Amino acid sequence: MQRLPLAVIGAGLIGRTHVDRALREPGVHLVAIADPAPDARRLAEDVGVRWFADFADMLDAAKPEAVVIASPNATHAGIALHCLARGAAVLIEKPVADSVEDARRICAAAEAAGVPAIVGHQRRHNPIMRRAREIVAGGRLGRPVCLTALATWYKPADYYDTTWRREKGGGPILINLIHDVDQLRFLFGDVATVQAMTSSAIRGFEVEDTVTVLLRFRNGALGTVTVSDTAVAPWNWDLAAGEAERFPRQDVNSHYLSGTDASLTLPRLEYWHYRDGKGWHDELTQERNALHLGDPFAEEMRHFRAVVAGREAALSPASDATKSLATTLAVAEAGTSGATVTLGD
Repeated sequence: MQRLPLAVIGAGLIGRTHVDRALREPGVHLVAIADPAPDARRLAEDVGVRWFADFADMLDAAKPEAVVIASPNATHAGIALHCLARGAAVLIEKPVADSVEDARRICAAAEAAGVPAIVGHQRRHNPIMRRAREIVAGGRLGRPVCLTALATWYKPADYYDTTWRREKGGGPILINLIHDVDQLRFLFGDVATVQAMTSSAIRGFEVEDTVTVLLRFRNGALGTVTVSDTAVAPWNWDLAAGEAERFPRQDVNSHYLSGTDASLTLPRLEYWHYRDGKGWHDELTQERNALHLGDPFAEEMRHFRAVVAGREAALSPASDATKSLATTLAVAEAGTSGATVTLGD
């Protein structure tokens, strides 16, 4: 197997995760890390790859065929466009960009270059999500009616020592909620309208710390999502699904999907339905889907290699991630204006 020469731009928390998975993936050859921080240089030395302070210098010298972009949100578009112009495929950490206009520029550049641009919505690669999608798409819930999602946890104070996380675009809407928006679109389809309320009352930063969202899906289903990074609670996908080893896994659910024939919880995959009769006086039956745990970041890296090689279609192409970005930005707009925001096609 020919190994894919790959570089990682940005060596923060998620960048280090991608470095680790690249080193483990047999089809990938990690050739460089680009990040001006001293810790990034030490990381490159530790894993035995070349380090560059400037990503453009890295592209010139290391000539990777694929790049993971794990830099701050506001830099995604500029870096991605630069990489695509060099003919390098990109895996961009979410959000694909910080504006829909820039996201569309990335899509156009990828098409012009003839190389893939995919986005790091890693939950799509989780076996739990794959099974949930099979259940919903297979009609086992009946017609989708409603859903409830929670993303509530407490981030430590030093998380916000990084300045951009306290500024516009750095709060839980674009950092965290976008994951849930993409996850819900993956299951229930596109969103038609959005309403929202936001608050920064607890931390007092420029960015929000708590958000409540009402979604109307194009299939007629309704959804509510509550997000807060200042609530001491276990009800969020990161703690419940155990995707990242740095978080202690909790045996709880964070997402509840309901239809006319059955309901489903995530991540525990509890399937609730009637065996006999159908009404609130009848007994409900619960079935549990027990899956082996998977590493969505490792699967995402393997998938990126396969997409670049033309063996698989992208599960989260930049074009679809642009819709998740548009929906998430609509939440921010609705939270500021108090108005219902209608999404286009």
